[in-house]
Amino acid sequence: MTSEPSTPGAALESDRPGRLLRTERDALIPLLRTADPSAFAAPTCCPGWTVRHVLAHCAAALTRVVESRFEEGVFTAEGNDRDIAERADWPVSRIVDELEHGMTNAGAAIAASKGLFDGVALGEWVHAGDVRDAWDLPGAYGGAGLGDALPLLAEFSRQRSALPLHADVDGLDEPLILGVNDGRRPPARYIGDAPTLVRLYAGRPLGNTPFELAGATEDELTIFG
Repeated sequence: MTSEPSTPGAALESDRPGRLLRTERDALIPLLRTADPSAFAAPTCCPGWTVRHVLAHCAAALTRVVESRFEEGVFTAEGNDRDIAERADWPVSRIVDELEHGMTNAGAAIAASKGLFDGVALGEWVHAGDVRDAWDLPGAYGGAGLGDALPLLAEFSRQRSALPLHADVDGLDEPLILGVNDGRRPPARYIGDAPTLVRLYAGRPLGNTPFELAGATEDELTIFG
């Protein structure tokens, strides 16, 4: 079941990332528990990664946040590959267990970081969309978590000093303001639905849903590495 995104407030709630993770946990984990084992070998839009790889990466990242383990190379491409390799012999059920534990418990650590790890929660939610997309399920990059994901996306775009953009998002009463308006260029303009906006910023395939983008190219909006 999906819900319309709520209008983002001016300030982020400290528990917003944790709430996003718990909301996604309640939707995603039952899907993973009941999926056919062969489904975890499905390729995703993340180059070279199957669904299993995505889930292993997500589980490892949240465990690191919960346990405050941030040795050199963490959250780099090489570090992500090492985390996935460490779980290569695990049964899928163990990876799902670790993911569920992380989605349940990482919120407090993320809140304590005062914004430093908010992007981890957002990235986990985006990866859940990658799994749905790989399995051709509805709700990819949408659903009940949008009310928390959209303001997190707006804040993350500012952390990344992204170009300014005003987004008229279906279901929102006010434009969503993203990026940093430093006066060097006028804000770009987006008109369309929330999942497509997320796909643009996350560098995911756009699909066939119509949208309007003026003042920026699609590639300029991508802020996820």
